[in-house]
Amino acid sequence: MLFLALSILLSVLLLLNFRVFPRYEINTFQAIVFNYPVCFLTGLFLLPAGQSFTIDFSQTWTWLAFGLGVGFILTFLLSGASTQRMGITATSLANNLSLVIPVCFSLFIFRTGGKVFDTLNYLGLVLAVIAVGLSTYKNEPAESASSARPTTRRLGANVLLPIGVFLFYGATNTMINYMNLHYIPSADKTIQVTLTMVIGAIVAGLVMLVIRLVQNKETFQPRSLIGAVTLGIPNFLSFYTLVMALSAFEGNGAFVYPLYNIGVILLAALLAALFFREQLSTANKIGLGLAVLAIGLISWQELAAIA
Repeated sequence: MLFLALSILLSVLLLLNFRVFPRYEINTFQAIVFNYPVCFLTGLFLLPAGQSFTIDFSQTWTWLAFGLGVGFILTFLLSGASTQRMGITATSLANNLSLVIPVCFSLFIFRTGGKVFDTLNYLGLVLAVIAVGLSTYKNEPAESASSARPTTRRLGANVLLPIGVFLFYGATNTMINYMNLHYIPSADKTIQVTLTMVIGAIVAGLVMLVIRLVQNKETFQPRSLIGAVTLGIPNFLSFYTLVMALSAFEGNGAFVYPLYNIGVILLAALLAALFFREQLSTANKIGLGLAVLAIGLISWQELAAIA
């Protein structure tokens, strides 16, 4: 549970970074691109004594890790496009509800973990999905009649953007679980695989940044390097602790991912209320209450063992 709690805490720290970036005029896109080299340096620092990082291109997991790293960047871009064209509500729901994909793969495809789900556990899963939806729901102001053009723009192919966010987030989390099951047998290997993923993200991010600079869609902002440091260290550690949590629970993504997603939502909501005075709607409060209940139902066996 320690690794899972740390992953939740570090993931919320990432959200806090994004929350304060505009206040300090930090370019979010550039901070994200440059945060991956910081992630890599953090991973190198955590390598066990006497162990060096090498890339073995003959290994299947190397190419899977590269692909997953590219997937991280693509998912970010897709989320940005969906937020701009379909709104924050649709994108946030698609992101958080994507936990259904790795959970279903873990239960019915990978069949992982020593835990057998009972009726209460499955009920908790259902409530978790409902809780995530309610907790992230935001009322967006209706558009006026004079803004018919933006409303029309929401139609057509743009509708596929939140669906893409849902699928990409679900696919990356499922691939993380798959690689943890088949290619990460020990903590030492965890850092090696994670560093390889980060290299894929570095290459993809720098390519996209260069393209934007050449097209004059972006100008380099040195201030973004500060954001890269505050983002990169917790980014690597959050991913590393999540993988370690999956290992601790025998790759049981059906148990880990719901608790992780709900834990992030609960802690983020608490800190947002304390430090940023964000108000919760009635739906949000109901969702947070259901989230607590869902956590209890999903993990009642583990909680009973502790008691």
